[in-house]
Amino acid sequence: MTKVASLPTRSLGSSGISVSALGLGCMSLSGTYGASNDDEGMALIHEALDRGVTFLDTSDAYGQGHNETLVGKAIAGRRGDVVLATKFGNVGGRGGRVADGRPEYVMQACEASLKRMGVDTIDLYYQHRVDPAVPIEDTVGAMARLVEQGKVRALGLSEARPETIRRAHAVHAIAAVQNEFSLLYRAEAEETLKTTRELKISFVPYAPLGRGLMTGVTEDPNGMTDSDTRRRHPRFAAQNISHNLALVRGIEEIAQARHCTLGQLALAWLLARGQDIIPIPGTKRKERLIENIGALSIKLTEDDLAQISDSIPVGAAAGLRYPEGQMKSLYL
Repeated sequence: MTKVASLPTRSLGSSGISVSALGLGCMSLSGTYGASNDDEGMALIHEALDRGVTFLDTSDAYGQGHNETLVGKAIAGRRGDVVLATKFGNVGGRGGRVADGRPEYVMQACEASLKRMGVDTIDLYYQHRVDPAVPIEDTVGAMARLVEQGKVRALGLSEARPETIRRAHAVHAIAAVQNEFSLLYRAEAEETLKTTRELKISFVPYAPLGRGLMTGVTEDPNGMTDSDTRRRHPRFAAQNISHNLALVRGIEEIAQARHCTLGQLALAWLLARGQDIIPIPGTKRKERLIENIGALSIKLTEDDLAQISDSIPVGAAAGLRYPEGQMKSLYL
């Protein structure tokens, strides 16, 4: 299809970089939620670009580099249409480390990402997980050198708590913080948002649909493939999922009144919270991509926001955000 009218845009902090108000998280295109197909993944990215989505999010951790390679192939010849975000440092236990923020590793990881994606510059480079063994000042100092070298345009942090963000921002301007943020899981995000707003940093919600729960589709963990990581997520455990889906059903009437889906309402709620919020829902399906983009057309009033927020209070969801063993690497 030919490119349709541009989508609304939002700024990444004070970086001067403008992105579509809704981005595309590409993680699921590399097998995270069950089998994926490269040709279908590239077609989905092309569909997103054609529909005006300019903000693509990947990481060297997704598929152990596969996702960056896939995204790089998909944007070949269309680099000018894309604000490209990737991440480093989520090493998942390699070398005995969960996160790696050593300055020398920062430089190595960036070079490897540039090569995999076939690009000269990364628009937004995140530290994917904060390394508790390395002062954040040292990590961000190395990231700042990448900016000086022209390999990176803007810096970000993921799963960082307010005091970490402040320390990082004092070394080099942080353009965006990417933490989990949805109606179901938002306690840490609401706390962090106060700091990002004070420092004029954009907030990029990942898992804005609660890993699918906010769409209202019943998920049976026993019916998921072995490769679907949601099988291990506490929110999908048998003792939690019914409670969480009941919370979601609590906003069905509001969605019906707005003539939208539950997923669209959940995204519209985030979008209406402020121009500094840029959600990045992920999907493998064209119809879900189109549905998500439709959230940009839904206008909510302050009363709507309050009603939706009250329907699913902070902390109401059952189950941790990640399996217990992974929680210690989050929000540092």
